[in-house]
Amino acid sequence: MMGTADGVLNHTQNSLTENRYWYNGVESGELAQSAAIAGYYDVPVIMVTGDEATCREARKFFGNNCVTVAVKKGISREAAILYPFDETRQALYEGARRAISAISSCKPYKLDTPVKIKMQYLNLDPKLPKPVLETKEGVVQDALHIFDLR
Repeated sequence: MMGTADGVLNHTQNSLTENRYWYNGVESGELAQSAAIAGYYDVPVIMVTGDEATCREARKFFGNNCVTVAVKKGISREAAILYPFDETRQALYEGARRAISAISSCKPYKLDTPVKIKMQYLNLDPKLPKPVLETKEGVVQDALHIFDLR
């Protein structure tokens, strides 16, 4: 999510405007946003793959039953150390097998409703002398409407 120091290409929705979102007071990135929509339909997240920061974020939101497979280690916003292809391929294969076995122990990620939303972003309007940090807040009835604040 935006602001994750060791997250490769860290962003939430838009890397230019540096969006940040909070749902019910918890800062949340795209993992939580997608999972909340899936959770609305009672679909759990069973596996997440990406850099080490992504896997750490997944465990925070979805618990340790969600299988995570790191395929790279971020060293800055635009640089990463990629793990060897053969090791990554095998780890992804084994992770997918474990994820299928873990389905029954994974719970859907659900937001308490109504959902209180806070969004911050940089207003890049060219008429402004410099970018301005804007904040919007609101309440939506369920996870299907978490993007209605825009």
